[in-house]
Amino acid sequence: MPDPYRVRYSTDMQENIFWHSGIITPEIRARQFGQRPVTVWLTGLSGAGKSTLAYELEYALLAERHASTVLDGDNVRHHLNRDLGFTDADRTENIRRTAEVAHLFNNAGMIVIAAMISPYRADRAMARDIIGAERFVEVHISASLAVCEARDCKGLYAKARSGQIAQFTGISSPYEAPDNPSLVLDTGQLSLEAAVSVLHAHLLRCIGLGDTRHTADAALYI
Repeated sequence: MPDPYRVRYSTDMQENIFWHSGIITPEIRARQFGQRPVTVWLTGLSGAGKSTLAYELEYALLAERHASTVLDGDNVRHHLNRDLGFTDADRTENIRRTAEVAHLFNNAGMIVIAAMISPYRADRAMARDIIGAERFVEVHISASLAVCEARDCKGLYAKARSGQIAQFTGISSPYEAPDNPSLVLDTGQLSLEAAVSVLHAHLLRCIGLGDTRHTADAALYI
Protein backbone atom coordinates (compact mmCIF):
# COMPACT_ATOMS: atom_id res chain seq x y z
CA MET A 1 0.00 0.00 0.00
CA PRO A 2 1.46 3.40 -0.95
CA ASP A 3 2.64 5.56 1.93
CA PRO A 4 0.81 8.93 1.62
CA TYR A 5 3.51 10.66 3.71
CA ARG A 6 6.45 9.57 1.61
CA VAL A 7 8.15 12.49 -0.15
CA ARG A 8 9.48 11.61 -3.58
CA TYR A 9 12.54 13.53 -4.71
CA SER A 10 13.91 13.98 -8.21
CA THR A 11 16.89 15.68 -9.75
CA ASP A 12 14.55 17.38 -12.19
CA MET A 13 12.76 19.55 -9.65
CA GLN A 14 10.66 21.55 -12.08
CA GLU A 15 9.04 18.50 -13.65
CA ASN A 16 8.60 16.42 -10.54
CA ILE A 17 7.31 18.82 -7.89
CA PHE A 18 3.54 19.12 -7.63
CA TRP A 19 1.31 21.41 -5.59
CA HIS A 20 -0.25 19.53 -2.67
CA SER A 21 -3.55 21.13 -1.68
CA GLY A 22 -4.59 20.86 1.95
CA ILE A 23 -8.00 20.24 3.41
CA ILE A 24 -8.27 23.71 4.97
CA THR A 25 -8.75 26.34 2.29
CA PRO A 26 -7.79 30.03 2.54
CA GLU A 27 -11.51 30.84 2.69
CA ILE A 28 -11.93 28.65 5.78
CA ARG A 29 -8.94 30.32 7.43
CA ALA A 30 -10.32 33.77 6.62
CA ARG A 31 -13.63 32.85 8.26
CA GLN A 32 -11.79 31.50 11.29
CA PHE A 33 -9.97 34.82 11.77
CA GLY A 34 -13.05 36.86 10.86
CA GLN A 35 -11.15 39.07 8.45
CA ARG A 36 -10.24 39.33 4.79
CA PRO A 37 -6.48 38.78 4.52
CA VAL A 38 -4.60 41.41 2.54
CA THR A 39 -1.04 42.63 2.16
CA VAL A 40 -0.48 46.32 2.81
CA TRP A 41 2.62 47.10 0.76
CA LEU A 42 4.35 50.23 2.08
CA THR A 43 6.79 51.64 -0.48
CA GLY A 44 8.96 54.75 -0.25
CA LEU A 45 12.45 56.07 0.29
CA SER A 46 14.67 54.99 3.15
CA GLY A 47 13.73 57.10 6.16
CA ALA A 48 10.21 57.86 4.95
CA GLY A 49 8.73 56.05 7.94
CA LYS A 50 7.64 52.73 6.43
CA SER A 51 8.86 50.51 9.27
CA THR A 52 7.58 52.84 11.98
CA LEU A 53 4.13 52.95 10.38
CA ALA A 54 4.13 49.20 9.78
CA TYR A 55 4.73 48.34 13.41
CA GLU A 56 2.29 50.97 14.67
CA LEU A 57 -0.37 49.58 12.34
CA GLU A 58 0.38 46.03 13.48
CA TYR A 59 -0.03 47.15 17.11
CA ALA A 60 -3.40 48.76 16.34
CA LEU A 61 -4.62 45.68 14.47
CA LEU A 62 -3.56 43.24 17.16
CA ALA A 63 -5.22 45.42 19.78
CA GLU A 64 -8.45 44.84 17.82
CA ARG A 65 -7.78 41.09 17.61
CA HIS A 66 -6.84 41.16 13.92
CA ALA A 67 -4.15 38.56 13.22
CA SER A 68 -1.35 40.41 11.45
CA THR A 69 2.40 40.49 10.98
CA VAL A 70 5.10 42.78 9.57
CA LEU A 71 7.61 41.90 6.86
CA ASP A 72 10.25 44.58 7.26
CA GLY A 73 12.73 45.15 4.44
CA ASP A 74 15.79 45.26 6.68
CA ASN A 75 14.69 42.26 8.73
CA VAL A 76 14.13 39.93 5.78
CA ARG A 77 17.63 40.78 4.54
CA HIS A 78 19.07 39.59 7.86
CA HIS A 79 17.86 36.03 7.32
CA LEU A 80 15.66 35.00 4.37
CA ASN A 81 17.38 37.30 1.88
CA ARG A 82 20.81 37.55 3.46
CA ASP A 83 22.41 36.25 0.26
CA LEU A 84 21.13 39.18 -1.82
CA GLY A 85 22.85 42.47 -2.59
CA PHE A 86 21.47 45.61 -4.22
CA THR A 87 21.90 44.99 -7.92
CA ASP A 88 18.73 45.32 -9.95
CA ALA A 89 18.49 41.52 -10.16
CA ASP A 90 18.96 41.11 -6.41
CA ARG A 91 16.39 43.80 -5.66
CA THR A 92 13.89 41.97 -7.86
CA GLU A 93 14.59 38.66 -6.12
CA ASN A 94 14.28 40.37 -2.73
CA ILE A 95 10.79 41.57 -3.65
CA ARG A 96 9.83 38.21 -5.19
CA ARG A 97 10.74 36.23 -2.08
CA THR A 98 9.04 38.70 0.24
CA ALA A 99 5.88 38.67 -1.86
CA GLU A 100 5.84 34.86 -1.80
CA VAL A 101 6.05 34.93 2.00
CA ALA A 102 3.26 37.51 2.15
CA HIS A 103 1.16 35.27 -0.10
CA LEU A 104 1.66 32.32 2.26
CA PHE A 105 0.71 34.43 5.30
CA ASN A 106 -2.40 35.68 3.49
CA ASN A 107 -3.37 32.11 2.65
CA ALA A 108 -3.04 31.37 6.37
CA GLY A 109 -5.63 34.10 7.01
CA MET A 110 -3.34 36.86 8.27
CA ILE A 111 -3.03 40.52 7.34
CA VAL A 112 0.52 41.32 6.22
CA ILE A 113 2.20 44.71 6.37
CA ALA A 114 5.25 44.77 4.10
CA ALA A 115 7.62 47.71 4.59
CA MET A 116 9.87 47.64 1.54
CA ILE A 117 11.62 50.44 -0.36
CA SER A 118 10.74 48.42 -3.51
CA PRO A 119 11.87 51.23 -5.79
CA TYR A 120 10.79 49.82 -9.16
CA ARG A 121 7.24 49.74 -10.51
CA ALA A 122 7.88 46.47 -12.32
CA ASP A 123 8.92 44.75 -9.09
CA ARG A 124 5.85 46.02 -7.25
CA ALA A 125 3.69 44.81 -10.15
CA MET A 126 5.33 41.41 -9.76
CA ALA A 127 4.54 41.45 -6.05
CA ARG A 128 0.91 42.30 -6.86
CA ASP A 129 0.73 39.35 -9.27
CA ILE A 130 2.22 36.94 -6.70
CA ILE A 131 0.01 38.10 -3.84
CA GLY A 132 -3.09 38.65 -5.97
CA ALA A 133 -4.53 42.00 -7.02
CA GLU A 134 -7.55 41.55 -4.73
CA ARG A 135 -5.22 41.22 -1.72
CA PHE A 136 -2.63 43.86 -2.62
CA VAL A 137 -2.98 47.31 -1.05
CA GLU A 138 -0.18 49.58 -2.30
CA VAL A 139 0.56 52.55 -0.05
CA HIS A 140 3.08 55.19 -1.07
CA ILE A 141 4.92 56.72 1.89
CA SER A 142 5.80 59.82 -0.05
CA ALA A 143 8.15 61.78 2.21
CA SER A 144 10.50 63.83 0.06
CA LEU A 145 14.19 63.10 -0.35
CA ALA A 146 14.99 66.26 1.62
CA VAL A 147 12.84 65.10 4.56
CA CYS A 148 14.27 61.58 4.51
CA GLU A 149 17.84 62.82 4.25
CA ALA A 150 17.32 65.31 7.08
CA ARG A 151 16.17 62.46 9.32
CA ASP A 152 19.00 60.11 8.25
CA CYS A 153 18.65 58.24 11.54
CA LYS A 154 20.78 55.37 10.23
CA GLY A 155 23.44 57.56 8.67
CA LEU A 156 22.82 55.93 5.29
CA TYR A 157 22.34 59.06 3.23
CA ALA A 158 25.59 60.52 4.50
CA LYS A 159 27.41 57.31 3.54
CA ALA A 160 25.73 57.29 0.13
CA ARG A 161 26.69 60.92 -0.48
CA SER A 162 30.30 60.14 0.39
CA GLY A 163 30.38 57.12 -1.90
CA GLN A 164 30.53 54.52 0.87
CA ILE A 165 27.23 52.96 -0.24
CA ALA A 166 26.66 52.26 -3.92
CA GLN A 167 23.28 51.94 -5.62
CA PHE A 168 21.45 53.75 -2.83
CA THR A 169 17.85 54.58 -3.67
CA GLY A 170 17.27 58.30 -4.08
CA ILE A 171 20.96 59.14 -4.41
CA SER A 172 22.72 56.82 -6.86
CA SER A 173 19.75 54.60 -7.75
CA PRO A 174 16.27 55.73 -8.87
CA TYR A 175 12.96 55.51 -7.07
CA GLU A 176 9.86 55.11 -9.23
CA ALA A 177 6.80 56.39 -7.39
CA PRO A 178 3.57 54.38 -7.80
CA ASP A 179 1.31 55.52 -10.63
CA ASN A 180 -1.95 54.65 -8.92
CA PRO A 181 -1.47 53.68 -5.26
CA SER A 182 -4.38 52.82 -3.01
CA LEU A 183 -3.22 55.53 -0.60
CA VAL A 184 -0.54 58.24 -0.41
CA LEU A 185 0.82 59.38 2.96
CA ASP A 186 3.28 62.27 3.21
CA THR A 187 5.02 61.73 6.54
CA GLY A 188 6.79 65.04 6.08
CA GLN A 189 3.41 66.74 6.53
CA LEU A 190 1.54 64.30 8.81
CA SER A 191 2.34 63.50 12.40
CA LEU A 192 2.94 59.84 13.21
CA GLU A 193 -0.39 59.65 15.02
CA ALA A 194 -2.29 61.16 12.08
CA ALA A 195 -0.54 58.96 9.52
CA VAL A 196 -1.27 55.78 11.49
CA SER A 197 -4.88 56.86 11.95
CA VAL A 198 -5.38 57.40 8.22
CA LEU A 199 -3.60 54.17 7.28
CA HIS A 200 -5.57 52.16 9.84
CA ALA A 201 -8.90 53.58 8.67
CA HIS A 202 -8.03 52.98 5.02
CA LEU A 203 -7.06 49.37 5.66
CA LEU A 204 -10.24 48.63 7.58
CA ARG A 205 -12.29 50.01 4.69
CA CYS A 206 -10.28 47.86 2.26
CA ILE A 207 -11.12 44.70 4.19
CA GLY A 208 -14.75 45.71 4.60
CA LEU A 209 -14.78 46.52 8.31
CA GLY A 210 -14.73 50.31 8.44
CA ASP A 211 -13.95 52.39 11.50
CA THR A 212 -16.00 55.49 12.28
CA ARG A 213 -13.43 56.63 14.85
CA HIS A 214 -11.09 57.70 12.05
CA THR A 215 -13.56 58.99 9.46
CA ALA A 216 -12.80 62.65 10.10
CA ASP A 217 -9.03 62.15 9.88
CA ALA A 218 -9.35 60.14 6.71
CA ALA A 219 -11.46 62.83 5.05
CA LEU A 220 -8.67 65.33 5.65
CA TYR A 221 -5.78 63.40 4.21
CA ILE A 222 -6.96 60.84 1.64
